[in-house]
Amino acid sequence: MTTSGTSATAAPPDPDSAPDPNSLAVMASTAPVGNGIGDYARNYVSRLRGGDMGSLPAITGLVVLVILFGLLQPSFASLYNTAVLLTEGSGPIVIAMGLVFVLLLGEIDLSAGYAAGVCAAVMVRVMVGYNAPWPVSIGLALLTGIVIGTLIGLLRAKLRIPSFVVTLAFFLAFQGVALYILNNGKGQQGNVSVTDDVINGINNGQMPLWAGWLFAVLCVLLYAGVKLSASLSRRRAGLSAEPTSVLALKVAGLAVLVGGMVYLLNQNRAIVKTSSIENVNGQLVRVAPARLEGVPWVIPLVVVLLVIWTFVLTRTRYGRHVYAVGGNEEAARRAGVQVDRIRISVFVISSFMAAIGGILIASNVKSVSVDNYGGNTLLLAVGAAVIGGTSLFGGKGRVIDAIIGGLVVEVIYNGMADLVKGTNGSAVQYVVTGLVLMLAAAIDALSRRRAGAAGLG
Repeated sequence: MTTSGTSATAAPPDPDSAPDPNSLAVMASTAPVGNGIGDYARNYVSRLRGGDMGSLPAITGLVVLVILFGLLQPSFASLYNTAVLLTEGSGPIVIAMGLVFVLLLGEIDLSAGYAAGVCAAVMVRVMVGYNAPWPVSIGLALLTGIVIGTLIGLLRAKLRIPSFVVTLAFFLAFQGVALYILNNGKGQQGNVSVTDDVINGINNGQMPLWAGWLFAVLCVLLYAGVKLSASLSRRRAGLSAEPTSVLALKVAGLAVLVGGMVYLLNQNRAIVKTSSIENVNGQLVRVAPARLEGVPWVIPLVVVLLVIWTFVLTRTRYGRHVYAVGGNEEAARRAGVQVDRIRISVFVISSFMAAIGGILIASNVKSVSVDNYGGNTLLLAVGAAVIGGTSLFGGKGRVIDAIIGGLVVEVIYNGMADLVKGTNGSAVQYVVTGLVLMLAAAIDALSRRRAGAAGLG
């Protein structure tokens, strides 16, 4: 106990004191126990009963939706549509990756969609109006995202304006900023076409077939190396580690999943596969249609971003501080965490990823228009993070949640577009997506209540 005028010193931990519930939650959700698959499975079931659902609901929903739409609409499961799902969903998924960091602090960024639009507008304006090469135009777009995130973070952290209010104001302002950039300056105005082949090729270009297989091998080896390294580190420290049999099953499962996807994408998925007769220099010539095969370049880009940000969150002090602030801000502050810096940084990351997402959307449609970055883009990105398993209450979430949830949202939109056509098609899409998002939020709230009742949070 300290008195006035004396400096407070940290008291040593009392071994007889009650353990911190948040620490129990972390141990229950991250520390595998048992020496075999059976013990590991029982521990996993115990975690589910304790409220640690993770991405299981989203993965289950994704599998069910894919099977359902595949049965109801055969074209949904075509190779062409599979690639479309992955490329069209890349932009919102990348934006959602950045939003995960904001949501981990219990904050919200409503400006992410139009921030992506502003960054894409900067990119296309300097490209089309001033003939800037693609490294310069992309660099300026990314720099714009960093500036936007810093400004939002400073207003939230230093002036204590709620993030909802700050980002709602920027949501409205950035729409006007993007319009101004696209409607003024040199070159084409309004809906500005992307003229650079490199940028257009990000979402529309395909990897060579051999590069796709090399990418698959590297993914499996990287995953196996990371998991094995973590397991060995825990064993050397005398901690329980993931059983070798479980590790082998996970690596084998990933190999099958990634290998199968690369095999499918390496097939010719062009819609037109029959040759046509054309008049070439006065002679009738049979012309074979262009082949469409290979893994889209945007897929390894998303995977690289996933690896980088997962490493940041799980393997660095900064990542631990993000979870600490999201779990208990006051406790983190007393532990010496620079809370304001963490809060500013997550908004910088969010806007930086929004800039990348904006570039991917521009690459996909080969143009930049404010309409492409409206409220739907933001809502889909937020919905992707939440549906994937990131908590709206802060302190719980992973970057991969954005990918899983983004695939769920994209499957719903794509499947409903094929299944429900006509004037009511869009209405049904919005209703179904809204219901899925509400279901995800309800699962999150119930799992947190369950974890609290079990003494895990």
